[in-house]
Amino acid sequence: MSTSEPEASRSADDRTTPDALLHTSPVTGVAPEDLVLATGRDITPATLEWARRKLEAEGPAAIEKLLP
Repeated sequence: MSTSEPEASRSADDRTTPDALLHTSPVTGVAPEDLVLATGRDITPATLEWARRKLEAEGPAAIEKLLP
């Protein structure tokens, strides 16, 4: 006996988010502000400078290490 449910019978809260919506897309460009917010920090001159240095060193992929 199968335990899977047809998609139509599942509640809206029980649906899986599509993978494409869970991941970032560095191709579109990552701003220092994006990187700061991804860490949960406030945007300040110090955190923006940290993010700029991190983006220079690691490129847009730096945000991939912080987000799924």
